[in-house]
Amino acid sequence: MSSGCLKTGPSSRLCCAVTGLLLSSAMLSTSGCATNRVVASKLPEEWQAEVTANAQTLELAKIATPSLQSDEIARGDVLEISISAGLNSDNDVTKAVRVEDDGSIELSELGHLHVEGLELVAAEAVIATRCMEKGLYRSPQITVTMKQAKMNTVTVIGAVKEPNTYRLRSGSSSVLAALVRAGGLADNAGTTIEIRHPGFQAQDSTPAIASLTDDPNGSGIVQAGFEESVEPNGARSMKIDLITATKQGYVGNHLPDGTIVMVEPRDPEAIHVIGLVKKPNQYEFPVGKELKLLDAIALAGGIANPVANKVYIIRKKPGTEETILIEATIRKAKNKQGLDNPRLAPGDVVSLEQTPATAFFEALRLVGFGVSGSAF
Repeated sequence: MSSGCLKTGPSSRLCCAVTGLLLSSAMLSTSGCATNRVVASKLPEEWQAEVTANAQTLELAKIATPSLQSDEIARGDVLEISISAGLNSDNDVTKAVRVEDDGSIELSELGHLHVEGLELVAAEAVIATRCMEKGLYRSPQITVTMKQAKMNTVTVIGAVKEPNTYRLRSGSSSVLAALVRAGGLADNAGTTIEIRHPGFQAQDSTPAIASLTDDPNGSGIVQAGFEESVEPNGARSMKIDLITATKQGYVGNHLPDGTIVMVEPRDPEAIHVIGLVKKPNQYEFPVGKELKLLDAIALAGGIANPVANKVYIIRKKPGTEETILIEATIRKAKNKQGLDNPRLAPGDVVSLEQTPATAFFEALRLVGFGVSGSAF
């Protein structure tokens, strides 16, 4: 078969260039994956890119726990209690006591009194009532002061603005309090928080949005919020999904002394934009933002060939080797429906394809350079 390129001159060079480019385009269009091929407007749900959540936009106030007032008594606090009969100072009694794990204090001759959750003034009234019930004093004068509030040491690391170790009031030692002390979430913060600690306080009800697992063996999964004893084989680990937590109003668990709170950073896999774009390259996937097909082409400097239209998106299913070839067009992507402007996923490869039309245009431009020394 004749190649049609026996003559010389601009017209013959045009013929050869067009023929070669058309053959190359035909080879490109027939090569590649023959299975898992679908147009963008009919992309199955299982292959659609997930909506990228932005941790910065979450209403973290919804995971807040009630905070203790400065004079509210909590477990582990050390109180100084003064009892006076009002006669003379020789009969005054002053004693320092620690609030036990059951929320009570023990005073000689008065026994155990539950004071957890009470303000100091209310605790004074409880002690005075018990003194009169025991017949020890007719009208005692009681003074309760906070000698030393129980503080928990909590370490906050990962994608926060000020990672460090902080001391939080025991009764207000919560996930939100720890995040606030650390300056809040960093710009690259993901939506998952891992908490490592010796054990959780039991709670009556907790949404099943987190799991408590043994580390390092990973044996046994228990819904967070149930009592878990400390075991010698290592710390406990729990993960919280902030999206679910804020939607369900998850209150969160008390963070014991020695807890480590790690905000997992989001580091999405880069996307690749190749083919007929001005700056084919690898580009970082924006954290917490949506990236669509036209956005990716814009990142790559736009279209290098004005008649380019056909686009392939090569996507790999997470956790598998299975891939899909998604067909789209620039013209349909620009229409109001945007059916061919799908949301991209981290790791996608976007290829603006060569076609007979783009090949012909390239040939004309090549001939234009050869004849006049400049493109037309």
